[in-house]
Amino acid sequence: MKVLFINGPNLNALGKRQPEIYGTLTLSQIEQLVDFYAAQQGVNLVCFQSNQEGTLIDFIQAEGWDADGVIINPGALTHYGLALRDALASLEAPIIEVHLSNVYQREPFRHTSVIAPIATGQIAGLGWLGYRLALEWLIEEMPRLRFEKQSEVSDADTDADMDADTDADE
Repeated sequence: MKVLFINGPNLNALGKRQPEIYGTLTLSQIEQLVDFYAAQQGVNLVCFQSNQEGTLIDFIQAEGWDADGVIINPGALTHYGLALRDALASLEAPIIEVHLSNVYQREPFRHTSVIAPIATGQIAGLGWLGYRLALEWLIEEMPRLRFEKQSEVSDADTDADMDADTDADE
């Protein structure tokens, strides 16, 4: 199972930037904590951070097509990153949007996410643990999601077979 763990602008400054809001752990420490859990579960966690929207999109296009899930904290791109949203929307993998702080208790501009409508779910306000909880959800739900996808394929195959049988009867 391959899961992308993506962090957007300014998250490289975690541990230094407003620790009263974002906590004292660095991004590297958070990645290590989440990756430790992922490895225990047999998950390949692919970590990436950039302050540039285009670089994030390049990463998603390079790594996302075969990903089983995406955990993303888009940072400020949450509110206006339409190109990032479109890149994520092109993936078939479930997407969990994570925010370290409770964005709904903060400034009004933080209450709007352009990512949320294409995300499977959103976790906010639980600090670094939100990332791990997103990973836990992906691990737990992956068998069901794969089953549903296979069922859709076999239902489409059955419908096609029935259409072919009907055509042959005419």
